[in-house]
Amino acid sequence: MFDERSPIYQQIADQIKADIVSGALKEEEQVMSTNQYAAFYRINPATAAKGFQLLTEEGILYKKRGIGMFVSADARQTLVQARKERFFEEVVDRMVEEARQIGVPITDILNHIESRKEGEGR
Repeated sequence: MFDERSPIYQQIADQIKADIVSGALKEEEQVMSTNQYAAFYRINPATAAKGFQLLTEEGILYKKRGIGMFVSADARQTLVQARKERFFEEVVDRMVEEARQIGVPITDILNHIESRKEGEGR
C-alpha cells in the first residue's frame, strides 16, 4: 500500500481523504483506531497517529473522547471543494496559459471539451 513518494503518515491521510471523497467512508462514520490501523498495515502506531493528527488539524476527522475518531460532518464537501480548487489551479490555469503561448483560442478549447462531453454516451 505504501510507497516512497511521500511519508507514510501523509499517505495514510491521503488514503483516508480518498475514501471519504469516494464514499467508502461516510460522514459521522467511525474510522479504525490508530492501533487497529497500525496493526492492519503493519506500521508503527505513532506513524498512524501522525496521519490521523493531520486529518484532525484539517477538520476532516474529530475525536469523541473514549469512543474513537470519526469523519467530520462536512468532510466530503471540504475535500471536494479543495480538489476543485486544486484542479483549476494545477490543470485548467496551466492549460489556459499553454494555449495562450501557442495561440490556441479559448473558444477552441471549449469546443473541444464540448465535443468530448457529447461523446460520453458512446
